[in-house]
Amino acid sequence: MIAVVRARTLNALRTSLAEAREAATAARIEVEQHKWASELATDSAIRAETALEKLQTTALQRAVDVAHLEGELETLRAQSLLDTEDRQALRTLLRITRKQANRAAYVYVLLRFGEVHSVHTTRDEAEIAAEAEGASREGWVTHSTHGTAPAAAEVSWCIRPVQLGGTP
Repeated sequence: MIAVVRARTLNALRTSLAEAREAATAARIEVEQHKWASELATDSAIRAETALEKLQTTALQRAVDVAHLEGELETLRAQSLLDTEDRQALRTLLRITRKQANRAAYVYVLLRFGEVHSVHTTRDEAEIAAEAEGASREGWVTHSTHGTAPAAAEVSWCIRPVQLGGTP
């Protein structure tokens, strides 16, 4: 069978075919662009999801750190209060000690052959002063109201404790 087609119809078909090819090419280009845009969007979504997971992990770690630091802060505040109380107690004890140290109960009089040579706050200070004057380290005599002791004039160096605020 032979078909007879007119030239006008043939030209119209050829024009239509060319337009269809151009439309198909444009559609392929558009499909490629959409495919590329889709891949780009997928990659961006994956990166965003990964970044979000990292941020969530970091936020969780920071929350744990904050809780830990808050616990330490509470401990330090409690310790600071104890330290403050301890310092106050120490200051009070120091004041009491200083007051008591300033109020010595005795002074020690260093006598040489019964005469007052010097007065000292401790027995050791009196002994050091006597040794500086040539007294020997041995043979010290301490006068006391209880018991017998040689007369003060007979002893070269003697230390006598004297109670402050009254007589012993």
